[in-house]
Amino acid sequence: MATTDISVIKFDDKGLVPAIAQDYQTGEVLMMAYMNREALEKTLSTGRAHYFSRSRNKLWLKGETSGNFQEVQAVYYDCDEDTILLNVNQVGVACHTGERSCFFRRLDKKSKVTGLPLQAVSRGIKSQESVNLNVLSELFETIKERKKASPEKSYVASLYAKGLDKILEKVKEESAELVEAAKIGKREEIIHEMADLWFHTLVLLGQKDISLPDILNEFKRRSGISGIEEKAARKK
Repeated sequence: MATTDISVIKFDDKGLVPAIAQDYQTGEVLMMAYMNREALEKTLSTGRAHYFSRSRNKLWLKGETSGNFQEVQAVYYDCDEDTILLNVNQVGVACHTGERSCFFRRLDKKSKVTGLPLQAVSRGIKSQESVNLNVLSELFETIKERKKASPEKSYVASLYAKGLDKILEKVKEESAELVEAAKIGKREEIIHEMADLWFHTLVLLGQKDISLPDILNEFKRRSGISGIEEKAARKK
């Protein structure tokens, strides 16, 4: 990542500036820490998030002990020039507690906020908490992790163990079930079958090492282009 002039940043009287890390795919806020000038410079020059620990009074590379690095995609600063925003690809989890984000508790409700479990996503079970697209990113990360799991203990691992043909068979099967549900017209069944289809297509993406940003970038490429024109361009 190319370095830029950081003289515009207003560090406080202790030489620090707050820095917010945000998932560049989903917009999920992952954590907040502090940077000094050296941390910001290293972040810009290495492409990995560096922070300054106030408790240890030293520079630290996020992930240096845990392996949960933050690969920086973009760096912004606010209108007052006193806060940094990092768009990052979070490797593993951001929080030292093992949660994906440090902001996993709500102050206005007693319950802990969590993403839907795999079973809930694949079967369309409703959560009492509001759900956004972050759940897709979390689900996909879990699916990729299942590559390392035992096929005897994980459904996804068993699909990976059986290979591409089995995964494609499941995608085809779930597609047919979605079509049938749509013909019947029951809303809940359509939701269930669509969730199953998405789940198995994510397994396919994981098998082919294709990321969610790859798909999102393709949608972005097509934005503003007529479907007829886009299809014709691909044929050429």
